[in-house]
Amino acid sequence: MAVHGDIRAGVVDVHAHWLPRELLALPPGNPLGGMNDRGGALFLGDIPLSFPTAAMTDIDTIVADTREAGLGVRVISAPPFAFPVHAPAEADDYVAAYNQQLADAVSNTDGTLVGLGLVRLDDVAAARRELTRLAGAEGVAGIAVPPVAGGRSYDGGVLREVLGVAAELGLSVLMHPMQLPRPEWDHHYLVNLIGNPVETTTAVASVLLGGVLEDLPDPRICFVHGGGCAPSLIGRWGHGWRSRDDVHRGSTRPPAESFRLLYFDTITHDPQALRLLRAHASPDRILCGSDYPFDMAQPDPVGFLLDNGMDAAALEANGRGFLGMRTANGPREST
Repeated sequence: MAVHGDIRAGVVDVHAHWLPRELLALPPGNPLGGMNDRGGALFLGDIPLSFPTAAMTDIDTIVADTREAGLGVRVISAPPFAFPVHAPAEADDYVAAYNQQLADAVSNTDGTLVGLGLVRLDDVAAARRELTRLAGAEGVAGIAVPPVAGGRSYDGGVLREVLGVAAELGLSVLMHPMQLPRPEWDHHYLVNLIGNPVETTTAVASVLLGGVLEDLPDPRICFVHGGGCAPSLIGRWGHGWRSRDDVHRGSTRPPAESFRLLYFDTITHDPQALRLLRAHASPDRILCGSDYPFDMAQPDPVGFLLDNGMDAAALEANGRGFLGMRTANGPREST
């Protein structure tokens, strides 16, 4: 595990974003035109992102906002536009620069911020080199990755191998969608409102039905936005697993059983959806999330959960578990 020191007491928000100004241009091959500051507001190409640049780039601002939100800790990762998936073989310098600046930034926040780094997903050897460096970086707990890359998900190939290396090194994995474009989603922000949950759901199904969890030592994998559509489909997947050879041949456990080994954040925007997630997920695998600082964020991540019957101490313990830490005063997990 890479978080060698302690973190602040309090609820852990596992889903927030940070990108240093020096890396706003985004990785090589990115089709979006880079991010840029215009009078203190952040843009993606020519698209306004509707929040101050400092909320994405300035560590002091993020720390202040974290404490104002009543959180103990925020886990920061790159926005999905910065995932090195478009020209990964050319992205080594960008990935290394992000991961080094992330480690430097979080190490100076007195345990308020923890980092999740970047990694290539096209080459296992390159991924292992970067993951090994991250495992030794102060204040970095793991990586953030997209649910789908190169038209594939995590039930096979390099993507599955990367999960194996992360688990071997005791690193946490946060899966965050990229808003992959489809022509039928080019209006009403459907690329986010529908696309993001569908990407996440694809990865959940891939991991469950591919038997990924059966091969990994104590994986810590979190799916954001409440697991997308997965909580409402787990019964359908179970029926398919029992009824069809092409569904169950990749796994030995029914999907509902493996589902309880996964972590999920709580950004559902709906108490009923949160209740459904809680009905299927293990109580110790449900994590506070905010999606700070985007406009689709849960504005009061702690209040939303407390108002819907969740316990702050349990949320803190769950967050520490995802990061590989047992309790506020107890021993860390060894790797």
